[in-house]
Amino acid sequence: MSSHILETTPMRPAESNTKPAFAVPAGSCDSHFHVFETGYPHVPDPLYTFPDATLEQYLALTEVLGLARMVLVQPTYYRTDNSLLLNVLGQIGSRCRGVVQVEEGVSDADLDRYHALGVRAIRLDLFSRAAWPTDEIIAYVRRMAARTTPRGWHIQFYTPGTIVRDLLPFLADLEDNFVIDHMGYMLEADGLTRADFERLLGVLAYGNCWIKLSGPYRIAKKKPLTSVEPMGRALVAARPDRLIWGSDWPHLPDGQRDTGELLNLLPDWAPDEADRHRILVEAPNTLFFSE
Repeated sequence: MSSHILETTPMRPAESNTKPAFAVPAGSCDSHFHVFETGYPHVPDPLYTFPDATLEQYLALTEVLGLARMVLVQPTYYRTDNSLLLNVLGQIGSRCRGVVQVEEGVSDADLDRYHALGVRAIRLDLFSRAAWPTDEIIAYVRRMAARTTPRGWHIQFYTPGTIVRDLLPFLADLEDNFVIDHMGYMLEADGLTRADFERLLGVLAYGNCWIKLSGPYRIAKKKPLTSVEPMGRALVAARPDRLIWGSDWPHLPDGQRDTGELLNLLPDWAPDEADRHRILVEAPNTLFFSE
């Protein structure tokens, strides 16, 4: 096990999260959460210690926040062993969808089985492929999109902002639907500029791009969460119908983070009730619940 592994803090009790300060629309969806249960194989070199973030705890949180639907995203902790994710989909049923990570050689039969269980996307971990040349990443994206698009799925990018920047010319013309996690992950500390973010907004406005309003603390780092408001407002101004909201629960490695505080950022980014409905209900319908 790596010597620089992060120590995960215990999860805060669901009832201790701040209650929503706005009317959460019926059918609202948390489009990005993870769960961890004992007894499932994980990678030999995880980035963090095992979190006590169980399905029971998460479902209690959704009751507190008024979230009716959810999308379980495969974490790097389990990499391409999706057995826990598939079991959770079976437990929750039709109000939950899944995003898997798979090896390139995954069979069509397995993908079809995943679809029947509620999977609707493949997550591409480009952090682990960050050393690849851009043309190799593009070829990989095309190969994976060839597996998702025929099924009505999409691809999700879990990727550094530097790779988002380098892929923007390609993504602007990509004919397959795709989602970029964590608001594009465009960190000033990594050398990303306002101009880079403006180009991302252009791809969002005119391409087949969707962006996930998740993990604002990943952008803010040591600044207050309010520092992300200009980015959130700019995304909403560009295409509110192409945005989805995700809690990023359990906020690894900080299990004490207040998920209600994160949800309550949304009215600041999207003051219009109709825009919040697009983000929490309509966009997830299109991406995850249309069939």
